[in-house]
Parts: sequence; structure tokens; C-alpha cells
Amino acid sequence: MEITLADFLTIDLPAMLVGTLAGIPCALLGTFLVLRRQALIGDALSHVVLPGIVAGFMISGSIATLPMMAGALAASVIAVLLIEAIRRLGRLETGAAMGVVFTVMFAAGVVMLEQGVGTRVDLDAQHALYGAVELTYWRGPTDWASLLDPAIWAALPHSITVLAAVALLTVALVLLFYKELKITTFDPALATSLGIRASWVNAGLILMVAVAAFEAVGSILVIAMFICPAATARMLTDRLSRQLVLSVVFAILSGILGYVFAAFVPLWIGAANSLTAAGMIAAVGGVFQLLAMLFAPRYGVVARALSRRGEIPA
Repeated sequence: MEITLADFLTIDLPAMLVGTLAGIPCALLGTFLVLRRQALIGDALSHVVLPGIVAGFMISGSIATLPMMAGALAASVIAVLLIEAIRRLGRLETGAAMGVVFTVMFAAGVVMLEQGVGTRVDLDAQHALYGAVELTYWRGPTDWASLLDPAIWAALPHSITVLAAVALLTVALVLLFYKELKITTFDPALATSLGIRASWVNAGLILMVAVAAFEAVGSILVIAMFICPAATARMLTDRLSRQLVLSVVFAILSGILGYVFAAFVPLWIGAANSLTAAGMIAAVGGVFQLLAMLFAPRYGVVARALSRRGEIPA
């Protein structure tokens, strides 16, 4: 099957942009979550948005982005408040509190989805889990020269515009509050002594995670992008600034290569159908993590084995 340039620009390029733009904020925020040992909070928040999405549809009667995004954001805020309340009142660790909220809110979302939406629209739990990265369509571009036309960019899919805004906002906030995020991550006691409210920084971080979780379209992609790029970068460096940059690099590579392996490689080898983009992006992220675990110059399995044998300095 021959893929034309017009097909690539209208179908494949926007899907790649969605995958990479979704990964950037997740990778940046995931770096702090991994260092704080709170990586699974991205998993929880990517699931708890489901009742908000359904509520947004039930109230507005449409699947327009704005009401569903507002519902998802409201559900994320509620989840953050519930996690903090359960942690404080129940004196539970954060992981246990997240588990309670995640289970209850996701179950409530599934019930609302089945009873309140039914078959009226193409909205189901599978869509919420796997997303639809490959369904992003950019009407207009036919060749590279057509991208110089401002009218073409005016027709850019709304999901790409929103994801780009979320990515830029996340980068700006991380740069603006870098010192606060760094201190509260590595030494909360020092942060308190310096007058930095660690609890407020934590709440802000979780809220940013909630926004990124909704915009990343699909829980599988969210979980992978929150954990894999950050964990891979963590194996390669001890410096926070380098880890942030590397996590973004691995997120972008995962988005591009994942889509290529999902959409193009099966067709190149003669398969009848392509694969799910979100799943393959997650798989590529996992491969990067595996390679880092094996061959990282200091913390990899091979390097540590050689160090124990005295062949390289520790």
C-alpha cells in the first residue's frame, strides 16, 4: 500500500504531533513524580477523569471539547482534594489514598458511561483507555509548500492546538518554579525552613499532572509517558536539569517511533492492518527504559556487573 505525501500530512503528521505533544508535559511532570516516588499518581488521575468526561457530555448533550474538558478538569480537582483528604483524615500513605480514589471514581465513571450515555455516541471506556491518536485529521495540506499557507494552519486540529498550549504552559511553569519544585522534591524540610509551602507546591504539581493526564488522550499513553521517559532519563544522569531535558527527548522519540512502528511497519511487512498508536508509543517507551536498565553507563545492569568484577571503576 503506497502512502502519498497528502495522506502523510493530513493523517500521519497530526497523529505524530498528538503523540509527541502529549508526551512532553507528561515527561516533565513525570520526572518530579518519579523522584518523589509518586509515579502512579499519573495512572490514577488518567482514570479518574472518566466520570468528569461523562458528566460533561450528560450536561452539555454533546461531545464538544470544552464541556468534556471542563468536566475532566473538575473531576481531576475533586480527585486531588479527595486524595489529600483521605491521606490526612485516614492517616494513610499517598499510594493507598490514590488507590481508593482511583478505584471508586473510575468505577463511577464506567457506571455513568453505561447508564447515562449508552450507545448514543461513540464514547466508551475502551476509548478512554486507549485513546484515538490515529483519528486526528488535518484537513487542507497536500504538500510541503501548502504548509506556508496561513489558512492551512487555521485548520489545524483543535486537539493539537490544545496539547501545544498545555506543553508550553508546562514548560513555562517548570522553568518559573524550578527552584521550588527542586527543593520540595529533594528536601521538603529545607523548603519549609525557607518559607516554601511544600504542600502548596505538591498540590500545584498534582493539578498540572491532572491537566496533562486529560489532554494526553488515553490512559495507556498517559501512564507510559509519565513513567517511562522520566525513569529512562533517571538511569542516565543524576542532574535534575539534564534529566528533564532527556525525559522530553525520550518522550518525543517514543511518540515518533511509536507511531511509525504502529502505522507504517505493519504495512511494510505485508500486514493487512496497522496497530494501535497509543499502545505502540507506550511499548517503545518501555523499550527505551529496558535498554537504559541494561546499558546505562553507571546504573545499568551491564555496568554494575563489570564494576563488581573490577573491570571499570565504580
